[in-house]
Amino acid sequence: MSHDHDHDNELDPFAARVRALETILTQKGLIDPAAIDVIVDTYETKIGPRNGARVVAKAWSDPAYADWLKRDATAAIGSLSYTGRQGEHMQAVFNTQDTHNLVVCTLCSCYPWSVLGLPPVWYKAPPYRSRAVIDPRGVLEEFGLTLPADKKIRVWDSTAELRYLVVPMRPEGTEGWSEERLAELVSRDAMIGTGLARKPA
Repeated sequence: MSHDHDHDNELDPFAARVRALETILTQKGLIDPAAIDVIVDTYETKIGPRNGARVVAKAWSDPAYADWLKRDATAAIGSLSYTGRQGEHMQAVFNTQDTHNLVVCTLCSCYPWSVLGLPPVWYKAPPYRSRAVIDPRGVLEEFGLTLPADKKIRVWDSTAELRYLVVPMRPEGTEGWSEERLAELVSRDAMIGTGLARKPA
């Protein structure tokens, strides 16, 4: 069978599979593309990592809240009305001068959607899921994060029963900042552990 025609598919294999599945389900009348677009937009632009950034900013600003977040992250996060899909059971892990935390899901891609929005493609990819456990320091360096050799890296494996939120260290020079301003320094990657909080401009 000849196969000499060109393809204009510039999607990566995972995105191409998603597109094909969406096309089939749409043709069978099982899903409405407009409804899917609304859901994706909600997680990308309305939820995204903004909820988690607000949690981190509040923990940086309010020692009592930070203590509550350490003891019962599910309740502390829920008090800000961030609950729902895959965010029912949470644990917050705090970076310190001595320890850096990194989150992975080795079995699939368990991820706290209600706090961090949609998971990045690399989080679900087998290379990240395996190498984050075997060589976390090397993985972080590939993300552009080189940590001191004496800093311990602790890897947390998310499951269907428990998901993690990394609370990065508060950048210096942010004393007196509002929670809203602090939240702008908190990236999704910092809350997974593949990055740090942004430094103030």
